[in-house]
Amino acid sequence: MHTSLIRGAVFPMLGLLPLAAANAEGFIDDSKLKLQLRNVYFNENFRDEHGMSARAARTAKSERTEWAQGFLLDYQSGFTPGTVGFGVDALGLLGVKLDSGRGRSGTGLLPVHDDGRAADEFASAGMTAKARVAKTTLKYGTLLPKTPVLIYNDARLLPQTYQGLQVSSTDIDNLALTGGHLERFKLRDSSDSMPIVPDGYAGDQSGDFNYAGADYKLGKNTRLSYFYGELENFYRQNFAGIQHDLPLGSGVLTGDLRYFNSVDSGSAYGGKIDNDMLSGLLSYAVAGHTLSAGYQALSGEAGLPYISGATVYSFSNAGIGKFIEEDEKTWMLGYGYDFARLGVPGLTFSSRYLSGNDGQSNSTVKEWERDAEIAYVVQHGTFKGVGMKLRNYVYRSDFSRGRDSNRIYFTYDVALW
Repeated sequence: MHTSLIRGAVFPMLGLLPLAAANAEGFIDDSKLKLQLRNVYFNENFRDEHGMSARAARTAKSERTEWAQGFLLDYQSGFTPGTVGFGVDALGLLGVKLDSGRGRSGTGLLPVHDDGRAADEFASAGMTAKARVAKTTLKYGTLLPKTPVLIYNDARLLPQTYQGLQVSSTDIDNLALTGGHLERFKLRDSSDSMPIVPDGYAGDQSGDFNYAGADYKLGKNTRLSYFYGELENFYRQNFAGIQHDLPLGSGVLTGDLRYFNSVDSGSAYGGKIDNDMLSGLLSYAVAGHTLSAGYQALSGEAGLPYISGATVYSFSNAGIGKFIEEDEKTWMLGYGYDFARLGVPGLTFSSRYLSGNDGQSNSTVKEWERDAEIAYVVQHGTFKGVGMKLRNYVYRSDFSRGRDSNRIYFTYDVALW
């Protein structure tokens, strides 16, 4: 999709918004304004210096510790009446430093200046024009894409955002279609708009990202999906997935199978890529308990490619590691419990363990991670909706620095209207 064609189609829509707002029956009446507060404490201690030179190890940080407050103001208008409805969304983001230091910065909560100190605050804002025909919606502006080939990262203080166009449609029963063209993005700890590059790329080239795909519900218990994504002159990626729920005894057994095929494209600025990744996870939920076990195998040349700073649609996208190195094979075990079964709704616990290597005796691709999380959302009273979450991550690797991490989150969503 060529950029000039996008602008030719969307800019006239932007010009119609003032007229659309004048006919504001649905535009105003169906609008929503929400303020989300996020208070995050992040502590990470490094336990070894694998993958570092002796000189780098002497100067590397032994810990990263920061505390910050985030504000997310999210406005979503309704649509004006008529065959074609128009609307506009707006997103305002502000992050404020509460505690940091030059020797403890770099957690991903806050931007870091050239002198190594974290910024006192950072902010950004985005607007999105939108139009709707029946159950098809076109958006242009600030986007938060969430597809198997690209998921925006929202694991710190503020979310990663993208700039571009997206079309989504649910006009056909049980079928959801999505497509888009993205031109720039902002990292989760930055207010700077940047050209799109793959993770780990240090060159000066970039490309636009195009994606399209479909999710289909086959009956009550089966979900199918296919998506295609391409970062121009870097890589092309196909994804196919199937999920199925099977009532078993007094619980439900869920199978989730995912397949990625990735190859380099165009000028291949990021290097040669030609690999497949197949992963499967079985989960059994019964009486508040959820047990899960899975296996993932990546074969071919290079690791799984993805956009810089983004989240990977993989069971192995853990708190610290991603387990998607070249030829890596990963085992996964998980357990979760919902304390509503014991009369404490809103309280949940989850844990998982991952172990990956490339199956070679002299390999440097060996890593494991153990994650645990306990979370509670107040259900009633004055503080209804206040959320608290404690996460503990332990990560060890033969090619990257080992880390112990503790993270505390306090959140509160306020519906202003």
